[in-house]
Amino acid sequence: MNKIINRYIFREIAFPFIMILFVLTFVLLMGKILQIMDLMVNKGIHVLDIGHLILLIMPNFMLFTIPIALLVSILIAMGRFSADNEITALKSSGVSLTQIYIPVAVASVLAFVCAIVIGNFLVPKSNFATKKFLFELASQNASIGIKEKVFNADFKDLLLYADKIPADGGFMKGVIISDNRVIGEQNTILADKAFLVADPKLMIVKLRLENGSIHTVTPDLKNYRKVDFKIYDINLDLSTTLSTLTDDQKSSTDMTMTELLKQMKKPGLDDAAVRELAIEVHKKFSIPLSCIFFGLLALPLGITSHRAVKSRGFAVGIMIVASYYLLRIGGEALVETGRLSPSIGVWTPNVFFALLGIYLFYMANREISLFQIAYHHFWAQQDEKLRIDD
Repeated sequence: MNKIINRYIFREIAFPFIMILFVLTFVLLMGKILQIMDLMVNKGIHVLDIGHLILLIMPNFMLFTIPIALLVSILIAMGRFSADNEITALKSSGVSLTQIYIPVAVASVLAFVCAIVIGNFLVPKSNFATKKFLFELASQNASIGIKEKVFNADFKDLLLYADKIPADGGFMKGVIISDNRVIGEQNTILADKAFLVADPKLMIVKLRLENGSIHTVTPDLKNYRKVDFKIYDINLDLSTTLSTLTDDQKSSTDMTMTELLKQMKKPGLDDAAVRELAIEVHKKFSIPLSCIFFGLLALPLGITSHRAVKSRGFAVGIMIVASYYLLRIGGEALVETGRLSPSIGVWTPNVFFALLGIYLFYMANREISLFQIAYHHFWAQQDEKLRIDD
C-alpha cells in the first residue's frame, strides 16, 4: 500500500518538475538568444555550431533551474492533493505526514545528486569548453565578418578596411587600419597583404601584416612619424564579439573542486582572490543542498488547501526563490568585501530555510496552524486587557 502511495506522489511531482525545468531553462536561454542570433546572422557561425554552443551553456542554467523546478513542482503537487482532499483521505487512512514526505525526500535527493554532479563536474568543464569553443569559432570565422571595400569595426579600438578579399577568404589585399589602442596616439597602418593567425595555446588571434608602413601624427599635428615593416602582428581583441581566455587564466567558475583547492594553496594570492575562490568552493555544495531544504519547506507550505493550486504554487515558489537568492547574493557581497567569512555568507540562506522548513514541517505534522496560533494569541491579549480594565 505504501509503495503505491509513494509511487503516486513521486509521479505527481516528477511530471511538473520536468515541465517547469524545461520552461525555466528555456526562459534563461532567451536571455542569450540575441547574442546567439548575432553570431549566426552577422558572424556567419553555422547552425550546428550554434547548437553545440547551446549544449555547452546548458549546465549553467540547469544548476539554478533544478532547485527552483523541484520547489515549485512539490508545491503544485501538494497543493493539488490538498485541494482534492487527498491529504485528508491519506491521513484518515493512517498515513502520517512523515510517510508522505518519503517520496518528496526521494525526489529531493535525486535533484540534489543531479545538481551536485552538474555543479562539480559539468559546469566547470562546460564553462571552459565554451570559451575554447568560442575561440575556435573566432579563429575560424573572424574573417567572415570582414567584407572587402567596407570599414569593419568588430575589433576593439581598430577600424579595418580591405580593398580586396579572395573568394576563399584566406588573406586580404590593400589593407588600411586605424589603430586607436594607444590613448592620445593615432596610428594609421597600410599593408599590401594581411591574414589571420590563430595561436591555440595562448588562445590569441593575430592579424599578420606584410610589406607595409605605420604612420603616426601627434595630437597637435606638428610631428609626423613613419615606420616601414616587412611583417607586423596585431593582437586582435575579440571581446566585443567572442570571449577568450588562456589555460592559465581560468576564472573561479571554470575550476573543479580540486582545481579550486589547489589554487587557494598557491602563495602570493591576495585576500580578495582567496575569498572569491572560497565562495566557489562553498557554492559547489550549498546550491545542490538547497534541493533538500526546498523539498522540506515545500511540503508543509503546499498542503494548505487552495483552489488556485498552480498559480499559488508558482507565486509561493517565486517568493521563496527570490528570498533565497537575495540572501545568497547579499551574503556573497559581504564575503567579497571581507565583512563575513565565506562559510557564514554562503551557508546562511541554507541554514535559514532549513530551520524554517523543519519548523513548518513540525507544525504541519502536529496539525498546528500558524494562523490559529496568531488568532489565539490575539484573543489572549484582548482578554488580558479586559481583565485589567475590569
